[in-house]
Amino acid sequence: MMVELFPAIDLHDGQVVRLTQGDYGDAKVYGSDPIAVARSFADAGATWIHVVDLDAARSGSPQNRPVVAAISSALTGRARVQTGGGVRALADARDLADAGVARVVMGSAAIQHPELVEAAAEVVDVAVGLDHRDGEVAVHGWTEGAGVSLDEALGWFPSASAFVITDIARDGMLEGPDVDGLAAVAARSSAPVIASGGVSSLADIATLAKISGIAGIITGKAIYEGRFTVAEALKTLRT
Repeated sequence: MMVELFPAIDLHDGQVVRLTQGDYGDAKVYGSDPIAVARSFADAGATWIHVVDLDAARSGSPQNRPVVAAISSALTGRARVQTGGGVRALADARDLADAGVARVVMGSAAIQHPELVEAAAEVVDVAVGLDHRDGEVAVHGWTEGAGVSLDEALGWFPSASAFVITDIARDGMLEGPDVDGLAAVAARSSAPVIASGGVSSLADIATLAKISGIAGIITGKAIYEGRFTVAEALKTLRT
């Protein structure tokens, strides 16, 4: 199975940013033109782009949705968009599908209303985002624990096309992914796993790609900080 690369674009007030461990007070701006960034990723050969509406993840208000739609439109026929953040109702999934998004990621809403995933999956491909701290799923832009374990949540979503697994403690830290934890999750998961959080080097990408059940790797900060390029990451996945 070919492991897909998902270069990440995190949107905050219409700009491309990265947070550290989900801290909105620690946002570093990497660009003011998300569409240009998305095009550059596609130019480098990426066939998927992972877009997160950070404002919607926190508030539920989809203020960056026009930007998500513009990215999707700009990449038509070149790359598919997977997007999360504030996908809390069937209407959100419908709006994003209408905007040309190929897959939505449901996080907080999926944990609180698992039946929503079943309904949304009738409209658009749905990945469930399981962001965790020490194995406890976190919700509402990572601001609170859900009281649900990662293991438990993996069994709730028969129609999920993938699980996006993020170790919050590693997110934006550039200290390497939770390889053992991801391998354990992938072994138990009924759907392909997309790894997120901590990727800092091409060696990390090569290591994750060897784990059975890992179908994709999300990376953002490492690209923006110049640790490697999208082209180099794709080459690593293809060798």
